[in-house]
Amino acid sequence: MKVSKRAGAIPPSETLAVTAKAKQLKAQGVDVVNFGAGEPDFDTPDFIKEAGIKAMKAGKTKYTPAAGTIELKKAVADKLKKENGLDYSPNQVIITIGGKHSVYEAMQAVLDPGDEVILPVPYWVTYPEAIKLAGAVSKFVVGEKKNGYKITPSQLKKAITKKTAMFILNSPSNPGGFTYTPDELAALAKELEGTDVVVLSDEIYEKLIYGDTKFISFASISKDAFSRTLVLNGLSKAFSMTGWRLGYTAGPLDVIEAMGRLQSHMTSNPVTFAQDAAIEALTNPVAAQTIENMRIEFEKRAKYMADRLNNIKGVVCPQPTGAFYCFPDVSAHYGRNINGAKITGSNDFTNALLEQAHVALVPGLPFGCDNNVRLSFACSLEQIQKGMDRFEQWLKT
Repeated sequence: MKVSKRAGAIPPSETLAVTAKAKQLKAQGVDVVNFGAGEPDFDTPDFIKEAGIKAMKAGKTKYTPAAGTIELKKAVADKLKKENGLDYSPNQVIITIGGKHSVYEAMQAVLDPGDEVILPVPYWVTYPEAIKLAGAVSKFVVGEKKNGYKITPSQLKKAITKKTAMFILNSPSNPGGFTYTPDELAALAKELEGTDVVVLSDEIYEKLIYGDTKFISFASISKDAFSRTLVLNGLSKAFSMTGWRLGYTAGPLDVIEAMGRLQSHMTSNPVTFAQDAAIEALTNPVAAQTIENMRIEFEKRAKYMADRLNNIKGVVCPQPTGAFYCFPDVSAHYGRNINGAKITGSNDFTNALLEQAHVALVPGLPFGCDNNVRLSFACSLEQIQKGMDRFEQWLKT
């Protein structure tokens, strides 16, 4: 059967593929340590589950407005005002089927064929594919290793052309684990003044920050930044609700309404009873401590994993300041032959590691950085220790 050129040009998600392969090996009885997961290993808190169950039992199983219930949009607007200093009305908020859906809809609503999108490298694997599906073109700007993989204002300025329609910002970063400081964000915002560039600010990891890192929303920097920014966020990471598929976007009314029109034809509405669970997550006072308990555990894991990686010869790993990923440079080992496997890049590296030492990582190539690999520390310290022992021993082979 014929497959469209559009669909044929899109590769599968590498992060999901690694997780699937690791699960397949586990099903065959292989003891695999999986550092590929892009989701918290904590369960969804009971008070959120109970709200969803209560909604189902109350008969909340029918359609809602396409852009989400007014109650949930109000809860999101209240959250953004209280926590991020952003003043949106509920009609400037759309509830989506997860963060990926928000990314896709935002690009479909803003971009036209031939538009350029400034995409810092490293980037989340979905961004370039969503840009491609919108008919636009990715303009890659490489964050240098010496700058913690973050781009500079001068790099941003140089990348802007008459065709530039969007700039994507993901802080805290997947896969980099880095976070832009308030001063760094302000400097980037300054370079955008006087342009028509829309900023897509993906803030899904905002609650997971470590050390003395301070998170601020890009839209809160100035009136100009507020007017040009689409704030993307969701429930998946902070509330460990990846399978509930709930995200949200807030921004200028014309774009949010355009996204709503698209959504009315794409999905009808977000899952009805899940929206009640989201309201509970955003409004229950217990939530803050639940998130903090998870953040503290992630911070311990981040330090342990980064320290172990940096103690391995030929591996260099920045200390993560956010999200739940380490993104070490392992290219010093390229050119080696390990147990018969020739290592020429990140794909060879991760394939050999999984097959020989049963440790699953994600290659850096799909993130735009072939010198690197991504490790998720969304697993127990015991698993991290076991995986690091295997990783280190494998590289000594």
